[in-house]
Amino acid sequence: MRLNVKSKFSDYNIIIENGILASAGKLIVEMLDNKHLSVRKMFIVTDSNVDKIYGDTLKSNLEDVGFDVFKYVINPGEDTKNILTLAGIYSEMVEVGITRSDMIVTLGGGVVGDLAGFAAATYLRGIEYIQIPTTLLAQVDSSVGGKTAIDLPQGKNLVGSFYSPSLVIIDSEVLKTLDNRNLTNGMAEVIKYALIKDRSLFEMLTEITSREQLLDSLDEIIYMCCSIKKEIVQKDEFDRGDRMLLNFGHTLGHAIEAHYKFKKYLHGEAVAIGMSRITECAYKNKMVDEKILIEVRSIMKHYGLPISDEVKNKELLGYISKDKKNFGEDLNLIIVDKIGHGKIIKAKTDFFVE
Repeated sequence: MRLNVKSKFSDYNIIIENGILASAGKLIVEMLDNKHLSVRKMFIVTDSNVDKIYGDTLKSNLEDVGFDVFKYVINPGEDTKNILTLAGIYSEMVEVGITRSDMIVTLGGGVVGDLAGFAAATYLRGIEYIQIPTTLLAQVDSSVGGKTAIDLPQGKNLVGSFYSPSLVIIDSEVLKTLDNRNLTNGMAEVIKYALIKDRSLFEMLTEITSREQLLDSLDEIIYMCCSIKKEIVQKDEFDRGDRMLLNFGHTLGHAIEAHYKFKKYLHGEAVAIGMSRITECAYKNKMVDEKILIEVRSIMKHYGLPISDEVKNKELLGYISKDKKNFGEDLNLIIVDKIGHGKIIKAKTDFFVE
């Protein structure tokens, strides 16, 4: 399955196929030929967990089709997505002689993709890069759309750029190595797409009752999510309008992650709490029916995602006020007023007061 993302500033393919990682080298050569690019060196950025399983395989695959390949391995986890790790990537690229005609290949989850994507956007004022996401969360969300970033102590993704990849290669086969927590973590983003844009996806998700059934359905689920994101990104590449819908649950989710210094929750878990909480706030502000709140919480519980936490919304206001989706004095918030329909609203911080 292929999707083409084409906007004013980007044009790239998303290739979704079970077992496709083994053909990564050939796919990259095909992409380079189509774009009339000549590349000699490939610089793989991955984390130590992914490297143990797929790092050497991808390196050999790329070498087999004629590339000089270098690999840089970082520690796993959100607290790695910082300026010190970024500086290490820059330094290593200089040491091995990466030039503007070479490429970065990201192999990993959202942290690796965001971090290495930002390195690509800024090293020598920008070099090409390829996304090979290895988590469900990255496959359905962060690898597509060209958002790259690092975190600051004050909040998540506060420094970054919009910089699209040249190719996205998605292999659902790699998800079989994920433990249940990380698979469920990715399902939070899948649920987000269903809630904001696709009731049929929501209904499909309610009928899945086992890990095996979910794994069997993943190619279709990933394709549906990427199709939704493609349509939104093509209309609003730089997050000024409808693309904000993709941030449903993220304002609170990012605040919760930062509050706990990225130690307590994975990203999807925090977003699940965020989606539940913002829907509760919308209900208390008489913007949505109670039925919506029940349905949102029910689908989270169905996939074993958290819907609450002991930290109060008022304790998170400092993080919320620094959220990058804010413009001036207003918060840009996303609510779901019916399943499959997200809505952008403007609000003040008193929206969140319990």
